[in-house]
Amino acid sequence: MDEKSAGGHRIFQLHELEELRNEAYENHRIYKEKIKTFHDKYISRKKFDVGQKVWLYDSRLKLFPGKLKSKWKGPYVVEETYDHGAVMIKDPKSDHNFKVNGQRLKHYIGHERFVEKEILLLKEIQE
Repeated sequence: MDEKSAGGHRIFQLHELEELRNEAYENHRIYKEKIKTFHDKYISRKKFDVGQKVWLYDSRLKLFPGKLKSKWKGPYVVEETYDHGAVMIKDPKSDHNFKVNGQRLKHYIGHERFVEKEILLLKEIQE
């Protein structure tokens, strides 16, 4: 092989290597998009209404956390919701407002007060 043909062959090999690299890059990009759509499908989008009570997850790492101590703080009251998933909440004890990610919140199901109701039976009960 002469010098010119060897140089041309080497340039051809470099172009093939560049094409393989670009193809691998494109395959990786497609894979990442598919995985992202798969994971985004399972993210729970919670809807919070203004005035609703919520729990706040306390994610701070503590050195010696209590084994049975709950990491959910609250209840807090929703003041405002934003389109991108953030929620403005208010601490009812201190009236302090702050903005948190909606993924750190969950709905508060409070104690309902039991009210005695009078029931009218249409049939007489046989004894």
